[in-house]
Amino acid sequence: MEYQDLEYFRGILTQSLNDLLKKGDETVSLLLESTVDSSDFIDKATFEADRSFRLRMRDRENKLIRKIEKSLTKIDEGTFGICELCGEDIAIKRLKARPVATYCIVCKNRMEAIEQVAGV
Repeated sequence: MEYQDLEYFRGILTQSLNDLLKKGDETVSLLLESTVDSSDFIDKATFEADRSFRLRMRDRENKLIRKIEKSLTKIDEGTFGICELCGEDIAIKRLKARPVATYCIVCKNRMEAIEQVAGV
């Protein structure tokens, strides 16, 4: 992969990481500040459902943060854009759609087909 492509992806990944970290800080602050003062059962249930949803979203964001950090490390190591399974280049078009992709489309499709057959 050429230098300008790597820098393009570094910029995208860094911006996404910064956005997620900022959003995460806001979510944590919101969760720490929010309480329900109502004695109404429905208000409490709604509050807990909202809190649970925010925690699930934060967990998904944390997983994406780890993938982004891994991709940035791969850029530094010179292995970004190389399929972890077959060792072939991952298409730029795929990386533009999903910069944290670690498998080429052929290997990813194979893995998904196996998962479907296995019922995972």
